Amino acid sequence: MTPLSEWQNFYVILGSSAGALIGLQFVVVALLAGIPNARPNEEGGSAFATPNIVHFGVVLLVSGVIAAPWHENTVVAAVLMIIGAMGIIYCLIVTRRLRGQTRYKPEFEDWLCHAILPLISYAGVTACGYVGIWFMTPALFGISAATLLLLFTGIHNAWDTATYHVFVQRHKDPNG
Repeated sequence: MTPLSEWQNFYVILGSSAGALIGLQFVVVALLAGIPNARPNEEGGSAFATPNIVHFGVVLLVSGVIAAPWHENTVVAAVLMIIGAMGIIYCLIVTRRLRGQTRYKPEFEDWLCHAILPLISYAGVTACGYVGIWFMTPALFGISAATLLLLFTGIHNAWDTATYHVFVQRHKDPNG
């Protein structure tokens, strides 16, 4: 039995959760489109909404990678390092988008949950992928922590976005 096979159930649960949350995001966006006085904002969407789909997608991707029937741990480790590195680059893009959008001034919680925690998650996947070349078992614990952090951060961000639109944007004056 390989270290990867011992994690099958965990990643089936994690991947299924991420897939379901992606579907729910589509439902929420469709429902938000029907809110009166809500003005669509492409800048805000690319800074606040799209990253949630990407993060949930990465959790799903990592789950699929770990659950695949690999014969070499080094290949898995390399794939995870690539996923983590691409995530780090994406976090830098999101940070630039957060700074560039003008409709909403991000607060500390926004910076923490939309930039810092995802960056930590992706850095963790990258680092654990590297460690996994030699020590796959401990690396898998780090990867599980990083993907759970990414999943819970995405849940927080999706909830925050939905409640913002329902409780703040919905009641704004359409002319203001």
